[in-house]
Amino acid sequence: MTKEKLYNVAVVGATGAVGQKIVKLLEERKFPINKLKLLSSKRSSGTNITFKEQEIIVEEATNDSFEDIDIALFSAGGAVSKQFAPEAVKRGAVVVDNTSAFRMDDGVPLVVPEVNEDDLASHNGIIANPNCSTIQMVAALKPLKDAFGLNKVIVSTYQAVSGAGNQAVEELRTQAEKLLRNEEIVPGILPVKSDKNHYPIAFNALPQIDLFDENGYTFEEMKMINETRKILHEPNLKVSATCVRLPFFTSHAESVYIEVEKEGLTTEDLWKVLDHAEGIILQDDPTNQVYPTPQSAAGKKEVFVGRVRKDLDEDKGFHLWIVSDNLLKGAAWNTVQIAERILKKNLLLK
Repeated sequence: MTKEKLYNVAVVGATGAVGQKIVKLLEERKFPINKLKLLSSKRSSGTNITFKEQEIIVEEATNDSFEDIDIALFSAGGAVSKQFAPEAVKRGAVVVDNTSAFRMDDGVPLVVPEVNEDDLASHNGIIANPNCSTIQMVAALKPLKDAFGLNKVIVSTYQAVSGAGNQAVEELRTQAEKLLRNEEIVPGILPVKSDKNHYPIAFNALPQIDLFDENGYTFEEMKMINETRKILHEPNLKVSATCVRLPFFTSHAESVYIEVEKEGLTTEDLWKVLDHAEGIILQDDPTNQVYPTPQSAAGKKEVFVGRVRKDLDEDKGFHLWIVSDNLLKGAAWNTVQIAERILKKNLLLK
């Protein structure tokens, strides 16, 4: 019997919310690991993380950390990726980067495996993981595009606070407790920690995720627009986005309006396609109030679609409700999926 080949893997940002989930998924998926190296900033180094019932000490990331590494999974912020990802590639590692650092770079595939797995073959050492809100949307849109064509996308998102990091999660929890006790709150994290004004998130809705661009859209909205076009290989696709932060912890939800090319379609036509699409679970039975919610999607790897219905005025228009766990399919799971496909397709550098 042929012995399974094992690989040296590094996880950068191993102590963060997404990094911890990546480590857990590597164990759950029985990823063929010879040596697992867990890396972080100097501040977080020294932490112990359990992997396969063994304690691994998290090390401070340096250029030399990537010697003899085959695959490096990055989830520690764009600045860290820009600093260390090229160094990892120089040393022979394939990088799967979960930040926005390289997503729109020419020569860097932006990949959702169920959507554009073939793009992996064009990598030059770095593969980008798309934005969490983009991933779940294109996963649902790709099979519809293939079947019926796609002319326009308008999306409004309802995004969990975990997408803004652990501090935002704690801010929501603290604010909710204080408001229920009629105590004063002083927001300091959301909508964007580095921006000049901050607003309460508890029992509120914040129509700002990331900073504003000069065109009036936020960077989060522009990510969805530009990434969708790149992933679907449709540079002229009409896409518009409004991204909103809501006071729940996990999973992003999206209301998506699309216009297809084919005429005379029914809701049932879309159901048939979505029901057989890879990575999609259709939950759509209005009669019995069946539809996905952030709570029902939390902790699951799939993308859930419901509330599919034909527009009342536009024959080619349809509305969808798309929900997925932003830390799993939107980040850690998509990253591990990419790593698995790299091995399957024999796309390592070494």
